[in-house]
Amino acid sequence: MSEQIKDFGRLSPAKQKLLLRRLKAQLEKTGREPGGGSIPVSPRRQGVKDPLFPLSFAQQRLWFLAQLEPGLPNYHIPTALRLGGPLRVAVLERTLAEVVRRHEALRTTFVTVDDEPFQRVLPRRDDWRLPQADLSGLPDDLREAEARRLATQEARRIFDIENGPHFRATLLRLAADGSEHALLFTLHHIVSDGWSMGVLVEEVRTLYATYAAGQPSPLPRIEVQYPDFADWQRGWLTGEVLDRQVAYWKEHLAGIPAALDLPADHPRPPLQSFRGGHLGIRYSRELLDDLQHVCEREGNTLFMTLLAAFGALLARYTGQDDIPVGSPIANRNRYELEGLIGFFVNTLVLRVELGGDPTFRAIQGRVRETTLGAYAHQDLPFEKLVEELRPERDLSRTPLFQVMFILQNTASRTPGVAGGEAAELSLAPLEFSDPTAKFDLTISAYETPDGLQVGLEYASDLFDEATVRRMLGHFGVLLTGAAADSDRPLSQLPLLTPAEERELLVNDQTTHAAIPDRLVHEQFARVAAERPDAVAVRCG
Repeated sequence: MSEQIKDFGRLSPAKQKLLLRRLKAQLEKTGREPGGGSIPVSPRRQGVKDPLFPLSFAQQRLWFLAQLEPGLPNYHIPTALRLGGPLRVAVLERTLAEVVRRHEALRTTFVTVDDEPFQRVLPRRDDWRLPQADLSGLPDDLREAEARRLATQEARRIFDIENGPHFRATLLRLAADGSEHALLFTLHHIVSDGWSMGVLVEEVRTLYATYAAGQPSPLPRIEVQYPDFADWQRGWLTGEVLDRQVAYWKEHLAGIPAALDLPADHPRPPLQSFRGGHLGIRYSRELLDDLQHVCEREGNTLFMTLLAAFGALLARYTGQDDIPVGSPIANRNRYELEGLIGFFVNTLVLRVELGGDPTFRAIQGRVRETTLGAYAHQDLPFEKLVEELRPERDLSRTPLFQVMFILQNTASRTPGVAGGEAAELSLAPLEFSDPTAKFDLTISAYETPDGLQVGLEYASDLFDEATVRRMLGHFGVLLTGAAADSDRPLSQLPLLTPAEERELLVNDQTTHAAIPDRLVHEQFARVAAERPDAVAVRCG
Protein backbone atom coordinates (compact mmCIF):
# COMPACT_ATOMS: atom_id res chain seq x y z
CA MET A 1 0.00 0.00 0.00
CA SER A 2 2.94 2.36 0.62
CA GLU A 3 3.69 2.62 -3.12
CA GLN A 4 0.05 3.46 -3.80
CA ILE A 5 0.17 6.17 -1.15
CA LYS A 6 3.17 7.71 -2.90
CA ASP A 7 1.23 7.81 -6.20
CA PHE A 8 -2.03 8.96 -4.59
CA GLY A 9 -2.24 12.19 -6.58
CA ARG A 10 -2.00 10.35 -9.90
CA LEU A 11 -4.79 7.88 -9.13
CA SER A 12 -8.30 8.27 -10.49
CA PRO A 13 -10.96 9.53 -8.05
CA ALA A 14 -12.45 6.03 -7.82
CA LYS A 15 -9.08 4.49 -6.95
CA GLN A 16 -8.39 7.27 -4.47
CA LYS A 17 -11.64 6.47 -2.65
CA LEU A 18 -10.76 2.77 -2.66
CA LEU A 19 -7.31 3.49 -1.25
CA LEU A 20 -8.74 5.70 1.49
CA ARG A 21 -11.19 2.92 2.44
CA ARG A 22 -8.30 0.47 2.62
CA LEU A 23 -6.29 2.92 4.72
CA LYS A 24 -9.25 3.33 7.09
CA ALA A 25 -9.53 -0.45 7.41
CA GLN A 26 -5.79 -0.65 8.11
CA LEU A 27 -6.07 2.03 10.79
CA GLU A 28 -8.93 0.14 12.42
CA LYS A 29 -6.94 -3.08 12.30
CA THR A 30 -3.86 -1.40 13.72
CA GLY A 31 -5.92 0.19 16.46
CA ARG A 32 -7.66 -3.03 17.50
CA GLU A 33 -4.95 -5.63 17.71
CA PRO A 34 -4.08 -7.76 19.52
CA GLY A 35 -6.88 -7.38 22.03
CA GLY A 36 -9.93 -7.64 19.74
CA GLY A 37 -12.50 -5.05 18.79
CA SER A 38 -13.10 -3.31 22.10
CA ILE A 39 -11.41 -2.09 25.25
CA PRO A 40 -12.18 -4.34 28.21
CA VAL A 41 -13.43 -2.81 31.43
CA SER A 42 -10.71 -3.08 34.08
CA PRO A 43 -11.78 -5.29 36.98
CA ARG A 44 -12.39 -3.04 39.97
CA ARG A 45 -10.20 -4.64 42.59
CA GLN A 46 -12.35 -6.66 44.92
CA GLY A 47 -12.17 -5.62 48.54
CA VAL A 48 -10.13 -2.48 47.73
CA LYS A 49 -11.85 0.69 48.89
CA ASP A 50 -10.00 3.06 46.54
CA PRO A 51 -8.61 1.10 43.56
CA LEU A 52 -5.55 2.61 41.88
CA PHE A 53 -5.03 2.70 38.12
CA PRO A 54 -1.92 3.49 36.11
CA LEU A 55 -1.66 6.79 34.28
CA SER A 56 -1.92 6.80 30.50
CA PHE A 57 1.29 7.74 28.71
CA ALA A 58 -0.07 11.23 28.03
CA GLN A 59 -1.11 11.72 31.66
CA GLN A 60 2.29 10.57 32.88
CA ARG A 61 4.08 13.28 30.89
CA LEU A 62 1.75 16.02 32.14
CA TRP A 63 2.12 14.76 35.70
CA PHE A 64 5.91 14.92 35.30
CA LEU A 65 5.73 18.46 33.89
CA ALA A 66 3.51 19.52 36.79
CA GLN A 67 6.19 18.28 39.20
CA LEU A 68 8.94 19.97 37.20
CA GLU A 69 7.17 23.33 36.83
CA PRO A 70 4.33 23.59 39.35
CA GLY A 71 1.98 26.54 39.32
CA LEU A 72 1.74 27.10 35.56
CA PRO A 73 -1.67 27.42 33.83
CA ASN A 74 -0.42 26.42 30.37
CA TYR A 75 -2.16 23.02 30.50
CA HIS A 76 -5.59 24.36 31.40
CA ILE A 77 -8.49 24.00 28.95
CA PRO A 78 -10.97 26.84 29.51
CA THR A 79 -14.15 27.74 27.72
CA ALA A 80 -17.07 30.05 28.42
CA LEU A 81 -20.69 29.97 27.29
CA ARG A 82 -23.14 32.86 27.14
CA LEU A 83 -26.59 31.65 28.27
CA GLY A 84 -29.57 33.64 27.05
CA GLY A 85 -33.07 33.18 28.44
CA PRO A 86 -34.59 32.18 31.80
CA LEU A 87 -32.06 29.97 33.61
CA ARG A 88 -33.10 27.48 36.30
CA VAL A 89 -29.97 27.30 38.45
CA ALA A 90 -31.08 24.20 40.37
CA VAL A 91 -31.57 22.33 37.08
CA LEU A 92 -28.13 23.44 35.88
CA GLU A 93 -26.54 22.22 39.14
CA ARG A 94 -28.27 18.85 38.76
CA THR A 95 -27.05 18.72 35.16
CA LEU A 96 -23.42 19.36 36.06
CA ALA A 97 -23.55 16.91 38.97
CA GLU A 98 -24.76 14.23 36.57
CA VAL A 99 -21.95 14.96 34.10
CA VAL A 100 -19.40 14.64 36.93
CA ARG A 101 -21.04 11.40 38.04
CA ARG A 102 -20.98 9.94 34.52
CA HIS A 103 -17.31 10.64 33.77
CA GLU A 104 -14.73 9.26 36.19
CA ALA A 105 -12.06 11.54 34.68
CA LEU A 106 -13.83 14.49 36.34
CA ARG A 107 -13.52 12.79 39.74
CA THR A 108 -9.94 11.63 39.36
CA THR A 109 -7.09 12.50 41.71
CA PHE A 110 -3.44 11.44 41.52
CA VAL A 111 -1.48 9.74 44.27
CA THR A 112 2.14 8.66 44.45
CA VAL A 113 3.08 5.20 45.67
CA ASP A 114 6.79 4.32 45.84
CA ASP A 115 7.55 7.36 43.63
CA GLU A 116 5.08 6.11 40.99
CA PRO A 117 1.92 8.14 40.16
CA PHE A 118 -1.49 6.44 40.02
CA GLN A 119 -5.06 7.49 39.32
CA ARG A 120 -7.64 7.31 42.07
CA VAL A 121 -11.32 7.95 41.31
CA LEU A 122 -13.30 9.67 44.04
CA PRO A 123 -16.88 8.57 44.75
CA ARG A 124 -19.72 10.68 43.41
CA ARG A 125 -20.93 13.64 45.48
CA ASP A 126 -24.60 14.43 45.97
CA ASP A 127 -23.87 17.89 47.42
CA TRP A 128 -22.23 19.32 44.29
CA ARG A 129 -22.87 23.07 44.07
CA LEU A 130 -22.17 25.65 41.39
CA PRO A 131 -20.23 28.76 42.51
CA GLN A 132 -21.93 31.97 41.38
CA ALA A 133 -21.11 35.66 41.03
CA ASP A 134 -23.61 38.46 40.39
CA LEU A 135 -22.43 41.14 37.94
CA SER A 136 -25.88 42.45 37.06
CA GLY A 137 -25.47 45.62 39.11
CA LEU A 138 -22.58 46.89 36.99
CA PRO A 139 -23.05 49.28 34.03
CA ASP A 140 -23.25 47.53 30.66
CA ASP A 141 -19.72 48.27 29.47
CA LEU A 142 -18.12 47.43 32.83
CA ARG A 143 -20.21 44.27 33.20
CA GLU A 144 -19.00 42.82 29.90
CA ALA A 145 -15.37 43.70 30.67
CA GLU A 146 -15.65 42.20 34.16
CA ALA A 147 -17.15 38.97 32.78
CA ARG A 148 -14.19 38.56 30.43
CA ARG A 149 -11.73 39.44 33.18
CA LEU A 150 -13.22 36.82 35.49
CA ALA A 151 -13.17 34.26 32.66
CA THR A 152 -9.46 34.92 32.13
CA GLN A 153 -8.79 34.82 35.87
CA GLU A 154 -10.67 31.54 36.23
CA ALA A 155 -8.81 30.03 33.27
CA ARG A 156 -5.47 30.77 34.95
CA ARG A 157 -6.36 29.70 38.51
CA ILE A 158 -4.05 26.83 39.39
CA PHE A 159 -5.31 23.28 39.98
CA ASP A 160 -4.16 21.04 42.80
CA ILE A 161 -2.78 18.22 40.64
CA GLU A 162 -2.67 15.62 43.39
CA ASN A 163 -5.92 16.28 45.22
CA GLY A 164 -8.12 17.75 42.52
CA PRO A 165 -10.72 18.47 41.48
CA HIS A 166 -9.56 18.95 37.90
CA PHE A 167 -12.91 20.31 36.71
CA ARG A 168 -14.34 23.71 37.68
CA ALA A 169 -17.49 25.56 36.73
CA THR A 170 -18.60 29.08 37.68
CA LEU A 171 -21.84 30.89 36.85
CA LEU A 172 -21.90 34.66 36.28
CA ARG A 173 -25.26 36.49 36.46
CA LEU A 174 -25.20 39.24 33.84
CA ALA A 175 -28.80 40.52 33.83
CA ALA A 176 -30.83 41.57 36.87
CA ASP A 177 -33.92 39.74 35.60
CA GLY A 178 -31.94 36.49 35.21
CA SER A 179 -32.24 36.46 31.42
CA GLU A 180 -28.51 36.41 30.71
CA HIS A 181 -25.66 34.45 32.30
CA ALA A 182 -22.14 33.27 31.52
CA LEU A 183 -21.05 29.73 32.38
CA LEU A 184 -17.29 29.27 32.78
CA PHE A 185 -15.66 25.85 32.49
CA THR A 186 -12.01 25.06 33.21
CA LEU A 187 -10.52 21.57 33.03
CA HIS A 188 -6.94 20.44 33.45
CA HIS A 189 -5.50 18.79 30.36
CA ILE A 190 -4.53 15.76 32.45
CA VAL A 191 -8.21 14.71 32.48
CA SER A 192 -9.48 16.31 29.28
CA ASP A 193 -8.81 17.48 25.73
CA GLY A 194 -10.49 19.58 23.07
CA TRP A 195 -12.84 16.79 21.97
CA SER A 196 -13.83 16.29 25.63
CA MET A 197 -14.94 19.90 25.86
CA GLY A 198 -17.34 19.24 23.02
CA VAL A 199 -18.66 16.15 24.85
CA LEU A 200 -19.07 18.20 28.03
CA VAL A 201 -21.04 21.00 26.41
CA GLU A 202 -23.25 18.62 24.42
CA GLU A 203 -24.11 16.62 27.55
CA VAL A 204 -24.89 19.82 29.47
CA ARG A 205 -27.14 20.93 26.61
CA THR A 206 -28.98 17.58 26.47
CA LEU A 207 -29.33 16.99 30.21
CA TYR A 208 -30.47 20.52 31.02
CA ALA A 209 -33.24 20.37 28.41
CA THR A 210 -34.31 16.93 29.63
CA TYR A 211 -34.30 17.77 33.34
CA ALA A 212 -36.08 21.09 32.70
CA ALA A 213 -38.86 19.07 31.06
CA GLY A 214 -39.06 16.76 34.09
CA GLN A 215 -37.70 13.76 32.21
CA PRO A 216 -34.94 11.31 33.21
CA SER A 217 -31.53 11.35 31.55
CA PRO A 218 -31.61 10.02 27.97
CA LEU A 219 -27.84 9.49 27.85
CA PRO A 220 -26.60 5.90 27.61
CA ARG A 221 -24.59 4.34 30.41
CA ILE A 222 -20.81 4.71 30.03
CA GLU A 223 -19.33 1.23 30.04
CA VAL A 224 -15.64 2.09 29.57
CA GLN A 225 -14.12 4.84 31.70
CA TYR A 226 -10.80 6.65 31.23
CA PRO A 227 -8.95 4.59 33.87
CA ASP A 228 -9.98 1.49 31.88
CA PHE A 229 -8.43 2.99 28.77
CA ALA A 230 -5.19 3.86 30.59
CA ASP A 231 -4.97 0.35 32.04
CA TRP A 232 -5.63 -1.18 28.61
CA GLN A 233 -3.16 1.13 26.83
CA ARG A 234 -0.35 0.08 29.16
CA GLY A 235 -0.98 -3.57 28.40
CA TRP A 236 -1.65 -3.24 24.66
CA LEU A 237 1.18 -0.95 23.58
CA THR A 238 3.95 -3.47 24.18
CA GLY A 239 5.86 -6.10 22.29
CA GLU A 240 5.32 -6.34 18.54
CA VAL A 241 2.70 -3.56 18.46
CA LEU A 242 5.09 -1.11 20.16
CA ASP A 243 8.09 -2.24 18.09
CA ARG A 244 6.23 -1.67 14.82
CA GLN A 245 5.10 1.81 15.81
CA VAL A 246 8.52 2.83 17.15
CA ALA A 247 10.32 1.51 14.06
CA TYR A 248 8.18 3.65 11.75
CA TRP A 249 8.70 6.84 13.71
CA LYS A 250 12.43 6.27 14.17
CA GLU A 251 12.81 5.93 10.41
CA HIS A 252 10.48 8.84 9.66
CA LEU A 253 12.21 11.21 12.08
CA ALA A 254 15.82 10.15 11.51
CA GLY A 255 18.01 13.24 11.19
CA ILE A 256 15.22 15.63 12.19
CA PRO A 257 16.49 19.17 12.84
CA ALA A 258 17.11 19.90 16.50
CA ALA A 259 15.39 23.27 16.24
CA LEU A 260 13.49 25.54 13.88
CA ASP A 261 15.39 28.82 13.65
CA LEU A 262 12.57 31.31 13.25
CA PRO A 263 13.64 34.96 13.03
CA ALA A 264 12.38 36.34 16.34
CA ASP A 265 12.08 39.86 17.72
CA HIS A 266 13.65 38.94 21.05
CA PRO A 267 16.33 36.49 22.25
CA ARG A 268 14.97 33.12 23.30
CA PRO A 269 14.80 32.93 27.13
CA PRO A 270 16.60 30.00 28.75
CA LEU A 271 13.29 28.70 30.13
CA GLN A 272 9.88 28.77 28.46
CA SER A 273 7.49 31.08 30.27
CA PHE A 274 4.47 30.04 28.12
CA ARG A 275 3.37 33.68 27.94
CA GLY A 276 1.54 34.21 24.70
CA GLY A 277 -0.73 36.24 22.49
CA HIS A 278 -3.25 35.52 19.76
CA LEU A 279 -4.21 37.21 16.51
CA GLY A 280 -6.77 36.20 13.93
CA ILE A 281 -7.62 36.96 10.32
CA ARG A 282 -10.27 35.84 7.84
CA TYR A 283 -9.25 35.05 4.30
CA SER A 284 -11.90 35.50 1.62
CA ARG A 285 -14.47 32.97 0.47
CA GLU A 286 -12.91 33.21 -2.99
CA LEU A 287 -9.53 32.09 -1.64
CA LEU A 288 -11.11 29.19 0.26
CA ASP A 289 -12.94 28.09 -2.91
CA ASP A 290 -9.67 28.26 -4.85
CA LEU A 291 -7.94 26.13 -2.23
CA GLN A 292 -10.76 23.59 -2.36
CA HIS A 293 -10.29 23.35 -6.14
CA VAL A 294 -6.58 22.74 -5.59
CA CYS A 295 -7.44 19.95 -3.14
CA GLU A 296 -9.80 18.31 -5.63
CA ARG A 297 -7.29 18.56 -8.44
CA GLU A 298 -4.39 17.15 -6.43
CA GLY A 299 -6.34 14.53 -4.47
CA ASN A 300 -5.53 16.24 -1.17
CA THR A 301 -7.50 17.25 1.87
CA LEU A 302 -7.66 20.89 2.95
CA PHE A 303 -5.50 19.92 5.93
CA MET A 304 -2.73 18.67 3.64
CA THR A 305 -2.83 21.74 1.38
CA LEU A 306 -2.76 24.21 4.28
CA LEU A 307 0.04 22.28 6.00
CA ALA A 308 2.05 22.37 2.76
CA ALA A 309 1.58 26.14 2.60
CA PHE A 310 2.49 26.60 6.26
CA GLY A 311 5.66 24.55 5.74
CA ALA A 312 6.51 26.66 2.69
CA LEU A 313 6.04 29.86 4.71
CA LEU A 314 8.34 28.60 7.48
CA ALA A 315 10.93 27.50 4.93
CA ARG A 316 10.98 30.98 3.41
CA TYR A 317 11.37 32.52 6.88
CA THR A 318 14.10 30.19 8.14
CA GLY A 319 15.98 29.08 5.03
CA GLN A 320 15.59 25.49 6.25
CA ASP A 321 14.31 22.79 3.92
CA ASP A 322 13.23 20.33 6.62
CA ILE A 323 10.37 21.66 8.76
CA PRO A 324 9.00 19.55 11.66
CA VAL A 325 5.41 20.51 12.51
CA GLY A 326 3.30 19.10 15.32
CA SER A 327 -0.37 18.40 14.74
CA PRO A 328 -2.98 16.99 17.14
CA ILE A 329 -5.10 13.97 16.31
CA ALA A 330 -8.18 12.97 18.31
CA ASN A 331 -6.88 9.40 18.86
CA ARG A 332 -10.39 8.07 19.43
CA ASN A 333 -10.35 5.29 16.84
CA ARG A 334 -12.50 3.02 19.01
CA TYR A 335 -16.21 3.56 19.32
CA GLU A 336 -16.19 3.25 23.14
CA LEU A 337 -14.08 6.41 23.41
CA GLU A 338 -16.10 8.80 21.22
CA GLY A 339 -18.42 10.02 24.00
CA LEU A 340 -15.91 9.92 26.85
CA ILE A 341 -14.24 12.80 28.68
CA GLY A 342 -10.51 12.19 29.08
CA PHE A 343 -7.03 12.94 27.78
CA PHE A 344 -6.88 10.99 24.50
CA VAL A 345 -5.51 13.50 22.00
CA ASN A 346 -2.16 12.55 20.51
CA THR A 347 0.39 14.70 18.72
CA LEU A 348 1.90 13.64 15.40
CA VAL A 349 5.22 15.03 14.18
CA LEU A 350 4.74 15.78 10.47
CA ARG A 351 7.93 16.46 8.60
CA VAL A 352 7.50 18.90 5.71
CA GLU A 353 10.46 18.31 3.39
CA LEU A 354 11.24 21.09 0.90
CA GLY A 355 14.68 20.25 -0.45
CA GLY A 356 15.46 21.03 -4.09
CA ASP A 357 13.20 24.10 -4.46
CA PRO A 358 10.08 22.00 -5.24
CA THR A 359 6.92 23.34 -6.78
CA PHE A 360 3.91 23.78 -4.53
CA ARG A 361 2.33 20.81 -6.31
CA ALA A 362 5.34 18.68 -5.35
CA ILE A 363 5.25 19.94 -1.76
CA GLN A 364 1.62 18.85 -1.51
CA GLY A 365 2.56 15.38 -2.73
CA ARG A 366 5.28 15.07 -0.10
CA VAL A 367 2.93 16.28 2.64
CA ARG A 368 0.24 13.82 1.50
CA GLU A 369 2.64 10.88 1.75
CA THR A 370 3.89 12.02 5.17
CA THR A 371 0.39 12.58 6.52
CA LEU A 372 -1.07 9.26 5.40
CA GLY A 373 1.92 7.39 6.81
CA ALA A 374 1.57 9.21 10.14
CA TYR A 375 -2.16 8.44 10.33
CA ALA A 376 -1.39 4.76 9.84
CA HIS A 377 0.98 4.88 12.84
CA GLN A 378 -0.92 7.27 15.10
CA ASP A 379 -1.16 5.00 18.13
CA LEU A 380 2.31 5.69 19.51
CA PRO A 381 1.79 8.41 22.14
CA PHE A 382 3.97 11.46 21.64
CA GLU A 383 5.24 10.98 25.19
CA LYS A 384 6.42 7.47 24.33
CA LEU A 385 8.01 8.75 21.12
CA VAL A 386 10.06 11.32 23.05
CA GLU A 387 11.09 8.59 25.48
CA GLU A 388 12.22 6.33 22.64
CA LEU A 389 14.04 8.99 20.57
CA ARG A 390 15.59 10.76 23.57
CA PRO A 391 16.22 14.11 21.87
CA GLU A 392 18.59 16.49 23.59
CA ARG A 393 16.49 18.27 26.18
CA ASP A 394 16.30 22.03 26.02
CA LEU A 395 14.07 23.83 28.53
CA SER A 396 13.84 26.82 26.20
CA ARG A 397 11.83 24.92 23.55
CA THR A 398 9.65 21.85 23.11
CA PRO A 399 11.24 18.60 21.89
CA LEU A 400 11.02 17.48 18.22
CA PHE A 401 8.99 20.50 17.02
CA GLN A 402 8.32 24.10 18.01
CA VAL A 403 5.40 24.99 15.74
CA MET A 404 1.96 23.41 15.54
CA PHE A 405 -0.72 23.31 12.86
CA ILE A 406 -4.41 22.63 13.55
CA LEU A 407 -7.39 22.45 11.19
CA GLN A 408 -10.58 22.53 13.22
CA ASN A 409 -13.85 21.14 11.96
CA THR A 410 -16.04 23.59 13.90
CA ALA A 411 -16.27 27.35 14.06
CA SER A 412 -14.99 27.44 17.60
CA ARG A 413 -11.59 27.41 19.27
CA THR A 414 -12.92 24.50 21.34
CA PRO A 415 -14.33 21.74 19.10
CA GLY A 416 -18.01 21.16 19.75
CA VAL A 417 -18.55 24.40 21.68
CA ALA A 418 -20.85 26.26 19.34
CA GLY A 419 -24.23 27.93 19.42
CA GLY A 420 -27.38 25.99 20.19
CA GLU A 421 -30.34 25.69 22.53
CA ALA A 422 -31.19 23.88 25.77
CA ALA A 423 -34.88 24.13 26.71
CA GLU A 424 -35.60 27.90 26.67
CA LEU A 425 -31.89 28.74 26.80
CA SER A 426 -29.69 29.81 23.91
CA LEU A 427 -26.00 28.89 24.11
CA ALA A 428 -23.19 30.79 22.40
CA PRO A 429 -19.43 31.00 22.96
CA LEU A 430 -18.17 33.89 25.10
CA GLU A 431 -14.81 35.07 23.78
CA PHE A 432 -12.12 36.03 26.28
CA SER A 433 -8.35 36.34 26.43
CA ASP A 434 -6.23 33.35 27.44
CA PRO A 435 -2.66 34.68 27.08
CA THR A 436 -0.68 31.43 27.00
CA ALA A 437 1.33 29.69 24.28
CA LYS A 438 2.68 26.14 24.53
CA PHE A 439 4.78 26.50 21.37
CA ASP A 440 6.65 29.20 19.46
CA LEU A 441 3.80 29.37 16.95
CA THR A 442 0.47 27.56 16.68
CA ILE A 443 -1.60 28.23 13.59
CA SER A 444 -5.22 27.06 13.58
CA ALA A 445 -7.81 27.31 10.84
CA TYR A 446 -11.44 26.50 10.24
CA GLU A 447 -13.92 27.02 7.43
CA THR A 448 -16.74 29.53 7.75
CA PRO A 449 -19.46 30.54 5.27
CA ASP A 450 -17.49 33.75 4.66
CA GLY A 451 -14.07 32.18 4.13
CA LEU A 452 -11.15 30.65 5.99
CA GLN A 453 -10.68 31.85 9.57
CA VAL A 454 -7.06 31.59 10.70
CA GLY A 455 -5.65 32.24 14.16
CA LEU A 456 -2.01 32.46 15.19
CA GLU A 457 -1.02 31.87 18.80
CA TYR A 458 2.53 33.00 19.51
CA ALA A 459 5.11 33.05 22.29
CA SER A 460 5.21 36.70 23.29
CA ASP A 461 8.72 36.24 24.71
CA LEU A 462 9.87 35.78 21.10
CA PHE A 463 7.53 37.73 18.83
CA ASP A 464 5.91 41.14 18.82
CA GLU A 465 2.29 41.52 17.78
CA ALA A 466 3.27 43.49 14.67
CA THR A 467 5.52 40.65 13.48
CA VAL A 468 2.75 38.09 13.91
CA ARG A 469 0.33 40.34 12.03
CA ARG A 470 2.81 40.42 9.13
CA MET A 471 3.07 36.62 9.27
CA LEU A 472 -0.69 36.31 8.81
CA GLY A 473 -0.52 38.70 5.87
CA HIS A 474 2.35 36.74 4.29
CA PHE A 475 0.50 33.45 4.78
CA GLY A 476 -2.54 34.80 2.94
CA VAL A 477 -0.38 36.09 0.06
CA LEU A 478 1.42 32.74 -0.20
CA LEU A 479 -1.87 30.81 -0.18
CA THR A 480 -3.26 33.04 -2.93
CA GLY A 481 -0.16 32.60 -5.08
CA ALA A 482 -0.02 28.85 -4.54
CA ALA A 483 -3.72 28.42 -5.38
CA ALA A 484 -3.31 30.49 -8.56
CA ASP A 485 -0.29 28.54 -9.80
CA SER A 486 0.68 25.29 -8.05
CA ASP A 487 3.63 24.85 -10.41
CA ARG A 488 5.53 27.78 -8.93
CA PRO A 489 8.69 26.67 -7.14
CA LEU A 490 9.06 27.41 -3.46
CA SER A 491 11.54 30.24 -4.06
CA GLN A 492 9.05 32.08 -6.28
CA LEU A 493 5.95 31.85 -4.10
CA PRO A 494 4.92 35.43 -3.22
CA LEU A 495 5.04 36.69 0.36
CA LEU A 496 4.79 40.49 0.43
CA THR A 497 1.44 42.19 0.75
CA PRO A 498 0.67 45.05 -1.69
CA ALA A 499 1.31 47.60 1.10
CA GLU A 500 4.75 46.09 1.77
CA GLU A 501 5.61 46.11 -1.92
CA ARG A 502 4.67 49.80 -2.21
CA GLU A 503 6.73 50.65 0.85
CA LEU A 504 9.80 48.89 -0.53
CA LEU A 505 9.46 50.54 -3.92
CA VAL A 506 9.02 54.00 -2.41
CA ASN A 507 11.93 53.53 -0.02
CA ASP A 508 14.15 52.28 -2.83
CA GLN A 509 13.46 55.45 -4.81
CA THR A 510 13.51 58.09 -2.08
CA THR A 511 15.81 56.91 0.69
CA HIS A 512 19.46 57.90 0.58
CA ALA A 513 22.19 57.14 3.06
CA ALA A 514 25.49 58.93 3.41
CA ILE A 515 28.58 56.87 2.65
CA PRO A 516 30.58 56.50 5.90
CA ASP A 517 34.10 57.90 5.96
CA ARG A 518 35.51 54.68 7.44
CA LEU A 519 35.19 51.01 6.59
CA VAL A 520 33.31 48.74 9.02
CA HIS A 521 36.41 47.16 10.54
CA GLU A 522 37.94 50.61 11.01
CA GLN A 523 34.85 51.84 12.84
CA PHE A 524 34.90 48.75 15.04
CA ALA A 525 38.57 49.30 15.91
CA ARG A 526 37.89 52.95 16.80
CA VAL A 527 35.03 52.06 19.17
CA ALA A 528 37.07 49.25 20.73
CA ALA A 529 39.89 51.69 21.43
CA GLU A 530 37.53 54.26 22.92
CA ARG A 531 35.60 51.75 25.10
CA PRO A 532 37.86 48.74 25.69
CA ASP A 533 35.79 47.46 28.65
CA ALA A 534 32.39 47.57 26.90
CA VAL A 535 30.63 44.36 25.86
CA ALA A 536 30.94 43.95 22.10
CA VAL A 537 28.45 41.11 21.48
CA ARG A 538 25.96 39.30 23.68
CA CYS A 539 24.06 36.20 22.54
CA GLY A 540 21.18 34.60 24.42
